Amino acid sequence: MTRSHDVQALSDVDIHVYETVASQVVENGVAGLDGVVHASGLSEDEVRGCVAHLIEQGCVVPRGDGLALGPHTFEVWY
Repeated sequence: MTRSHDVQALSDVDIHVYETVASQVVENGVAGLDGVVHASGLSEDEVRGCVAHLIEQGCVVPRGDGLALGPHTFEVWY
């Protein structure tokens, strides 16, 4: 998917989860749901909801048993 993403459609919590996924992808190549839940400090239900929205927006993509970053047109500073 190469469409432009509307980052303004993401909530603050979505962005928090995206940043958590991104930091784990940088460290491990893939982000596992349990690790994202633990690192984000959010409940599993909140993370699952955000991940579903991030996948729908194309910001995050499933990869094996985990998550990876989709094509993006913005940067995350952390």
